[in-house]
Amino acid sequence: MKRTAIYPGSFDPLTHGHISIIERGLRVFDEIVVAIAINVRKTPLFTTEERIAMIRESFPGEDRLKTESFEGLLVGYAKERGCQVILRGLRAVSDFEYELQMANMNRKLDDEIETMFMMTEETHFYVSSGLVKEVARFGGDVHGLVPPHVESALTEKFSTP
Repeated sequence: MKRTAIYPGSFDPLTHGHISIIERGLRVFDEIVVAIAINVRKTPLFTTEERIAMIRESFPGEDRLKTESFEGLLVGYAKERGCQVILRGLRAVSDFEYELQMANMNRKLDDEIETMFMMTEETHFYVSSGLVKEVARFGGDVHGLVPPHVESALTEKFSTP
């Protein structure tokens, strides 16, 4: 049986921390579905299509990685896609409390889907998409926090009035 994980998030924008989780996840799973959550409570900087393109550009030729978007409950989408595991990255202890709550709710909704936590590498543990956007918005250097094509996209977004 093919082991498929779903890695959900906003990926607005994709960071090296996300890339690390995906690369390491591909060592464990046969396939990963990167699922961009459409969250009506958030206004993303990048469109869903732009985020999908950024992820695909970061993994050229990787046919075991699928990038899609979804609305609604994650466990429903995971089941629909045939995913047995929800993959989540943890940066700090503060992430764990929220992630544990979500994992337990997901388990209550569907106890056939497991959640697997993967620690972000120490070189990226302080990086979040929100922090990257804030630094870029004020002209700060995000080199090394995001892939070059994402850095260019951030510069373009914040240089246009």
